[in-house]
Amino acid sequence: MLKTRDIAKMIDHSLLRPELTAEQVREGCRLARQYDVATVCVKPSDVGIAKEELLGSDVLVTTVVGFPHGANKTEIKVFEAEEAIKDGAVELDMVLNIGRLLSKDFDYVEKDIRAVVEAAHRKNVIVKVILENCYLTDELKEAACRLCEKAGADFVKTSTGFGTGGATIEDLKLMRKTCSSKVRVKAAGGVRTLDGALAVRSVGTVRFGATATKAILDEAMERERDGKLVEVSEGKLTGGY
Repeated sequence: MLKTRDIAKMIDHSLLRPELTAEQVREGCRLARQYDVATVCVKPSDVGIAKEELLGSDVLVTTVVGFPHGANKTEIKVFEAEEAIKDGAVELDMVLNIGRLLSKDFDYVEKDIRAVVEAAHRKNVIVKVILENCYLTDELKEAACRLCEKAGADFVKTSTGFGTGGATIEDLKLMRKTCSSKVRVKAAGGVRTLDGALAVRSVGTVRFGATATKAILDEAMERERDGKLVEVSEGKLTGGY
């Protein structure tokens, strides 16, 4: 049987909404600490706050690079990454250059990713690359996954949560199939329930972004107490976007 901790350690608790105040970020970090999730994902200006609030816990600090459109120059993305690492981030979720991917300028996209990955890996920091699948054909999703792996990325991720669509089971299966076991898969956008979490887990996803962390984990604890927190062979993502 699964444990609530197994689900908690899949969660990057998302605190990326533009209207969040510093105090709301602190509250979100305290909630993440209480539930012992994997990481808190904050805006770059909030990395210092998150580091302070999470000090002494097992919850890590994640921030974003080139967010949400991926259109910053590579040099700016590298600078963002380096500054975030100085501030205390140990995982980075970078957006690839969506327009260049759609233009099939694959050399540019790979070099853009590689530059951030190399800057991060020099400091032992993990990089998750956001594809923003809602704008891509399946062919381009596969191409993006291969480029991410060639560039040394640690994860491929479905979405920013700010595009026109979020994670789907079909996309997660496609991404898992396209990448080797060296690259992990993260879902984002639409995982709002425990059943949604179990669904993405069922197709090989090991991390997901969530704002509904409390609801998901409260239900997990209830099911665990009742002996009903179990793996599913393949679930459906029904939380909507």
